[in-house]
Order: sequence, then C-alpha cells, then structure tokens
Amino acid sequence: MPRRPSTAGPVPCRVVVCRDCCCGSAKVTGVDHGEQIARLAEEAPVRVSDCLDVCDQANVIVVQPSSDGRAAGGRAAWFALVNDTAATEGIAAWVRAGGPGVAARPVLLDDHAFAPPRRARSEMPRGAR
Repeated sequence: MPRRPSTAGPVPCRVVVCRDCCCGSAKVTGVDHGEQIARLAEEAPVRVSDCLDVCDQANVIVVQPSSDGRAAGGRAAWFALVNDTAATEGIAAWVRAGGPGVAARPVLLDDHAFAPPRRARSEMPRGAR
C-alpha cells in the first residue's frame, strides 16, 4: 500500500494521472504503471483520470498547483511521454518541493512539458486547469 501524504498540513499540489485507452495500457511498454501511480502518491494526492484526449503523448501526467502556488501565478503543468523512472522521479521531486508557482521545474522535465490542446484542458475538472 502506498504511503499517503500527511493530512496534518497543507498538500503542496495534486497530481492527475491519465489512465484509459492509451496511457497506462499495454500500448505503453516498459513502464510499471501501478508503481508510477504509487510513487507519485507518496508525494501528493493522485487522481486517476479517464482519457485526457492527448493519446499521442502517453503517458500523460498533470501537476496541479497548491493554493499558494496558484496565488503565486502557478498553473497546471502537463507532462507527456512520462515513460521512464527518471521522469517520474523528476515529477515526484518537483511536487515534494512545492510544484507550480512555488518551486522551479526540474530541467529534466523540460522535454516532457507540453501545452495540451484547448479541448483537453476543457475536459479537466474545474480547478484542475
């Protein structure tokens, strides 16, 4: 069972992990999809989402800012092709450091960052965009 973040203080940010038709499926090989979710859940609450409509970018992970991060100008950060341990660990480290609006994004995530199409952003729940 993954260790959950403490509920004693504020959670720095939240993570949305796409898992549907392509992301998290056998179509994306070489990734332990369950372990990826468990690892991210050690740092922040993780919500598993249906298809975010960017299947050509599988596996997609979205890091949502905390309220402090949003107040500082942080916005949801979308990451594509998160198909290796280094990228997953980079996201986990950024979340632990505070995420969007609080901490600088690790350089190793630059190649994974992307701006989703407008329709994908509109499918995210309110407050997640």
